[in-house]
Amino acid sequence: MKLTAQEIESLIGEGVPMAGLIGFQVVNVTAEHTVTRIPFNDNWIRPGGTISGPVIMALADASMYAIILAALGKAEMAVTSNININFLRRPDPADLYGKATLLRLGKRLAFCEVNLFTGSDRELVAHATGSYALPGKGFGAEME
Repeated sequence: MKLTAQEIESLIGEGVPMAGLIGFQVVNVTAEHTVTRIPFNDNWIRPGGTISGPVIMALADASMYAIILAALGKAEMAVTSNININFLRRPDPADLYGKATLLRLGKRLAFCEVNLFTGSDRELVAHATGSYALPGKGFGAEME
């Protein structure tokens, strides 16, 4: 791990202001995964009483970014190149969590997986996979 949970949360908050608007938090960082959270907010509810898909997708994407920053350090110029999400069941109106894993870290691309669940129930509500284009030298990456 190159960065702590607090460092990653601060870096994402500074670089992606929307993260602050949705209350994005980095709960835990290990060499294997990151755990992230968006606190429940009534504004995220859509008709039917469920958390809206765009909020779930935002957490999936930010969770991938968090695991990449944990692995690479201050690679702010890493950007989403692909994201695929499967909504598995209706989430409870509760805090939303993402557990991201880095599947493969290459020179130019990183591949990630995120399991998404609510704090009230650990059954998956969504599963996402995606890739990030990684910055080359001279673009803010502390890659060795």
